[in-house]
Amino acid sequence: MAAPHVGRPAPDFELANQFGEPIKLSALRGGNVVVVFYPFAFSGICTGELCELRDDLSVFRNENARVIAVSVDHKFALRAFAEQEGYEFDLLADFWPHGEVAKAYGVFDEESGMALRGTFIIDAEGILRHEIRNPRGQARDIQEYHRVLKEL
Repeated sequence: MAAPHVGRPAPDFELANQFGEPIKLSALRGGNVVVVFYPFAFSGICTGELCELRDDLSVFRNENARVIAVSVDHKFALRAFAEQEGYEFDLLADFWPHGEVAKAYGVFDEESGMALRGTFIIDAEGILRHEIRNPRGQARDIQEYHRVLKEL
């Protein structure tokens, strides 16, 4: 499946968050959205990245941006992860069909069955404005997210 392109509409999706509530990307229009794909809950680098987002959440809110994090984990695992780490943003379960949304964004690794590290910054009209892809084992720099959001 082809990955989305900067300057074009971001692929819409609807996934359950850690509480089982449906979150639909197109329903978030009117504000910027930072969609963060990560491999697995409770893993080292992923936990570190999401803790950085947690600790910087007020800055994202000041930039009129909502953070949503997506993995192939089940919503029950995501709820335990969010409770343990104190995450106050949505963790979305791309559990079944397995990795369907990660595939639509071109960040699903078929061999390992997990989402790769990809971040997609979407503007208030639903247009993909920036994407970041990091290789396995390399954490992303959230300051890049803020630089992009300031330009929107």
